[in-house]
Amino acid sequence: MCGIVGYVGEKQAAPILLDGLSKLEYRGYDSAGIAVYNGEEIGMKKSKGRLKVLSELTHDGEMMPGMIGIGHTRWATHGEPSDINAHPHFNKDQSIVVVHNGIIENYLKLKKKLTAKGYEFISDTDTEVIAHLLDYYYHGNPLQTITKIMHRMEGSYALGIMFKDHPDELYAVRKDSPLIVGESERGCIIASDVPAVLKYTRDVYFIENEEIVRMTKDSMEFFNVDEEQIEKESTHIDWDVDAAEKGGYEHFMLKEMYEQPKAVTDTFSPRIKGNDIVIEELGMTDEEIRAIRKIMIVACGSAYHAGVTSKYVFEGMARIPVEVDVASEYRYRDPIIDEGTLVVIISQSGETADSLAALRESKARGARVLGIVNVVGSSIAREADNVMYTWAGPEIAVATTKAYSCQLIAMYLLAMKFAKVRGQVTENEMKRYIEDMKRLPDQIELLLNNQNRIQKFANRYLAARDVFFIGRGIDYAISMEGSLKLKEISYIHSEAYAAGELKHGTISLIEEGTLVAAVLTQEDLYKKMISNMVEVRTRGAFVLAVTNEGNDEVERAADYVIYIPETNQYFTNSLAIIPLQLFGYYISVGRGCDVDKPRNLAKSVTVE
Repeated sequence: MCGIVGYVGEKQAAPILLDGLSKLEYRGYDSAGIAVYNGEEIGMKKSKGRLKVLSELTHDGEMMPGMIGIGHTRWATHGEPSDINAHPHFNKDQSIVVVHNGIIENYLKLKKKLTAKGYEFISDTDTEVIAHLLDYYYHGNPLQTITKIMHRMEGSYALGIMFKDHPDELYAVRKDSPLIVGESERGCIIASDVPAVLKYTRDVYFIENEEIVRMTKDSMEFFNVDEEQIEKESTHIDWDVDAAEKGGYEHFMLKEMYEQPKAVTDTFSPRIKGNDIVIEELGMTDEEIRAIRKIMIVACGSAYHAGVTSKYVFEGMARIPVEVDVASEYRYRDPIIDEGTLVVIISQSGETADSLAALRESKARGARVLGIVNVVGSSIAREADNVMYTWAGPEIAVATTKAYSCQLIAMYLLAMKFAKVRGQVTENEMKRYIEDMKRLPDQIELLLNNQNRIQKFANRYLAARDVFFIGRGIDYAISMEGSLKLKEISYIHSEAYAAGELKHGTISLIEEGTLVAAVLTQEDLYKKMISNMVEVRTRGAFVLAVTNEGNDEVERAADYVIYIPETNQYFTNSLAIIPLQLFGYYISVGRGCDVDKPRNLAKSVTVE
């Protein structure tokens, strides 16, 4: 969601704030603002729209001198996008200023109380309540004031706060919304995500719930909500700085698609030892793996789609029952977690609010929780019993590509490990699975190099109004992800359906010229899928098919066919998704959409 950056040090703050916010643009936002203390007063500039508007207003920060400041990119929750509703927000005499990610759930109650005390509100945000609440409790001690408001606010928040009376101190606070701090040679910096700080430091502290940080240009102190000082250990970030830059590509999404062969290799290589799968971070003995009776996979968005694929892989390969839940619904169905249940939480950022809540619910019910995440030290990584990282590197585009591909690989590896330990695969079968996995990076690259053909096809459908993706079995899971890729960046209405459900209502929507993308990679389902393709084609649909090399029969039922290289039945989604990613990308580019920052969407959904 929104982005936070703060700085206190020996350099001019405004350019650092703007630079840091630019690294967080992928998170999604509709307005931006910065506040800088110049030694006499706290100056503020805010603007609706893209960050470049704010940069122009401040001449890239040169018009706002000062060595301490906070900045924010806002994604509207309370109040429409506007200059007034943009962050930061002042108290009444502009002596306290705050930026905020998250949602204050009891803000109306607090606002009513403050209004009765004579406070006036100029914005529609819940964040302005925080500024006035700080003012109400402030009597010269910032730390004491912050702990008082923490006891009174309900909801989620990550805060950056400055007090005019303490011109050399910057405060950071966190509850259920991600926040990191780092110390460089020339000062201290806070941010809501790692890319904003990579230019200045590689050693960061992940702030835990209800922790407060007090920073000066050369010191950093950590406190709990009882104002007790605590010790924390830093985490070293190994990401390549260049990985968070476009590197000559037109869009981050395109760059990240082309990084998939390397990301996939980086994810499986350390875990393949000869003809065996070794996942040391799993932290489970063979006896514990054999004792698992059910797996529950919980995730959101593309990670949920990776989970749906994983259900077919685990049940087919390891013969373990699997349930897959959308994280936002998981807590509200009173899930049954018996002894022997393993809960797997999948999240790129490791900060997804609903997934994090599902993790906590699962642990409260006694489940063992495994996190599959991409961001080292993220909340899910820290709170899960064990964590398995997907080594995708920084992913900037809102629409995930390489992180999704790495999630698939991680789940394949887990299924292979469990199948081997539980005696469901032979040595020869395991050897073939490993050989197939090692071929995937080259096969993905081969498909990526076919982009010109897919681009030409995409250009024919720039004016499409409705697209339907269909598949059966594991192909239904990839249809869901292909549909999501298209709709989230091109704004074309797109839906995915289990092909067997067409006659139960969906086929009524097929008319002349409707594009139907059919995925058929499971050999035992070819004939049924071809029948479904004939059904929609006879009703006027144009059929795009994604299938395996050698399935020539499909050409009689499709208008356009994309072939993927041969692999085993469980790994086909890692290949079938590539042309669908490219198709969604080129449709979006052709329609003039903002590919990396699609409207209304955020990279990391850190509020419910």
